[in-house]
Amino acid sequence: MAFAVEEINRNSTLLPGVKLGYHILDSCDRYPWSLQSDYPIPLLIGDGSSTSSIILSHILSSVSVPILLLHLNRVNVTTPQGDMFYFQGSDIPAKYDLVNWQMNSKGQLNLILIGRVDGFDLQINESAIQWSSGSKQVPFSVCSEICPPGTWKVPRKGEPLCCFDCVPCAKGEISNKAGSLHCERCPAEFWSNFDQTACIPRQLDFLSFNETLGITLTTAAVSGAVVTTAVFVVFLYYRQTPMVRANNSELSFLLLLSLKLCFLCSLVFIGRPSVWSCRFQQAAFGISFVLCISCLLVKTLVVLAVFRSAQPGAGRLMKWFGPGIQRGSVFLFTSIQVIICTLWLSLSPPVPERDVGLEGSKVTLMCVMASVLGFSLVLGYIGLLACTCLLLAFLARKLPDNFNEAKLITFSMLIFCAVWVTFVPAYASSPGKYVVAVEIFAILASSYGLLLCIFTPKCFIILWRPERNTKKHVMGR
Repeated sequence: MAFAVEEINRNSTLLPGVKLGYHILDSCDRYPWSLQSDYPIPLLIGDGSSTSSIILSHILSSVSVPILLLHLNRVNVTTPQGDMFYFQGSDIPAKYDLVNWQMNSKGQLNLILIGRVDGFDLQINESAIQWSSGSKQVPFSVCSEICPPGTWKVPRKGEPLCCFDCVPCAKGEISNKAGSLHCERCPAEFWSNFDQTACIPRQLDFLSFNETLGITLTTAAVSGAVVTTAVFVVFLYYRQTPMVRANNSELSFLLLLSLKLCFLCSLVFIGRPSVWSCRFQQAAFGISFVLCISCLLVKTLVVLAVFRSAQPGAGRLMKWFGPGIQRGSVFLFTSIQVIICTLWLSLSPPVPERDVGLEGSKVTLMCVMASVLGFSLVLGYIGLLACTCLLLAFLARKLPDNFNEAKLITFSMLIFCAVWVTFVPAYASSPGKYVVAVEIFAILASSYGLLLCIFTPKCFIILWRPERNTKKHVMGR
């Protein structure tokens, strides 16, 4: 035995990192001498006498030290405390039936037999072992059942290690085997399944034409474009009447065209974002609204110029502010926005990105503003024109006329400014795809406000009060 232990210790491949040791005492066939050992030991090898080994096993069972029995002349195993007996030898007569042992243990089957009987392997038929409960099933000596997949073990304070609670994994975390000590977090673009046992790819989420919100916004945008087209047809049919001619028909047609573009540009924001859609939607939005506000601004300037030219010595004012200058002014105001959008989209355009910051089983695909400055310039220029138009229209609202368009422009621009002032904080605080929905809502709300405030009174007179569609009634004083 000493030689075997030393050989094992010399060979680092047999028990890596482990060194075996031993301590040998001679009992001299005296039972009391067998008990004279003060060394803490993990295993005891009995002496030549089985009687001494059995006496030692009863004593050492209280401290859970197993003993290896070298020789047994008689086998009678009764282990009320779950003693562990190890034996080997060839002097056990084959006539002993080693299969029909009755175990009185209160714990598991911790009896291990090693050896040979009459040259044959010694085997135990575990199915023939009957426990004190009357069952042949091995009883569980544990406090808690093993934790299933999808949960992890949390030890109970002040209780043995076998006592623990099974806590479900948090959302986005999994455990795919029983008895896990912790849960593993899923990668960024994956999420846990319903049972928290596997990571599955997240679904792409964006404002689509198929969902309820997308259908609602699409219907509102198409309806606005249809109504604008209907108003355009009415104005075109009645273009020779005083009501249409008195309100600068050319700018009215251009305003209706720009409003239709405003309604239609909102559709570009719906659907799966792409490189070109992210660029085109902001350019279409910025240019369409500047064209619209430019028409209203020039209309307001025309109203002021008309009444200013009626004063003595100002007759040439309208000659300098004729149709050509009006068209040129609209073109100039719109060109500035085109330049801003071109520079923005050329240097740092919006790009589609996946937002995985939100907790959940979906990844939001959205257009991200690479340059906040570019978007701010687009909105700021629209706001500058809108505020200028509102101020001029407010100054011209009380000029003498039965049908002063400045009153309508004032009210419409108040609605326009209120919508876009509310839009900024709502846009900054909205999560995921609802950022797009907020911008579409602002586009539609302001477009409907301009369309209804400016053209509803005119269409009402043209279609339902034709007797008021006369030069005398329109001009008034």
